[in-house]
Amino acid sequence: MFRTVLSKAYYRAPTSLTAASAGVLARRAAPAACARRMYSEKAEEAQPKKEEEPSKDKPADATNAQAAGTGEIEKLKKSIAEKDAKIKELKDAYLRSLAEAENIRTRSKAEVDNTKSFAIQKFAKDLLDTVDILELALKHVPKEHLEDKVTNKSLVDLFEGVGLTKSNLLRALERHGVESFDPLDKPYDPNTTHALYQAPVPGKTPGTVFAVEKRGYILKGRVLRPAQVGVVLDPSGN
Repeated sequence: MFRTVLSKAYYRAPTSLTAASAGVLARRAAPAACARRMYSEKAEEAQPKKEEEPSKDKPADATNAQAAGTGEIEKLKKSIAEKDAKIKELKDAYLRSLAEAENIRTRSKAEVDNTKSFAIQKFAKDLLDTVDILELALKHVPKEHLEDKVTNKSLVDLFEGVGLTKSNLLRALERHGVESFDPLDKPYDPNTTHALYQAPVPGKTPGTVFAVEKRGYILKGRVLRPAQVGVVLDPSGN
């Protein structure tokens, strides 16, 4: 019986020791397992991730994007070309406007200058009749009456007074740009002279002026009144 109990105790003791030692081993193994798990996680993190394989649809998407970009560029180029053409058109219109404005300004200035220059034209033309009357009066005084200054003193004084009046009037006209011209013995010019009559004159060249009935006048280069003349006629009729 003692053996039986001993044997039971003997056989039970290893069982209890084994459980205790298993607990101790389990506690000792726990840190190692935790360390192995942490090491495994760190190894996985350190291992480089595999790159994603490019999708087979990406080349098509890139082609579509490139085509869309090319279309946008073409639209932008077309828009820029249209704007450049519009800018050029507006610039041409602006330059034409400037040129037209300059032409208008030049014409206006010329018209103002002409108005100022020829404002006296009508008045001067009216005064020419007075000059003609004075010349006609002086022309019809006999020279022999002027030689006898004692007997015809009043006539001589009147003649001199009329002559001075005519001279002062002509100088006043000259100060305003009116000049007289005498075409006597010069070729006939229809632009500056008006032929009142024609007659054959021996010793005179046909087509020249042999008599001046009224002097001609020019206002700043423009004919104010043509001279009224007689022209030598060619006897042959040519």
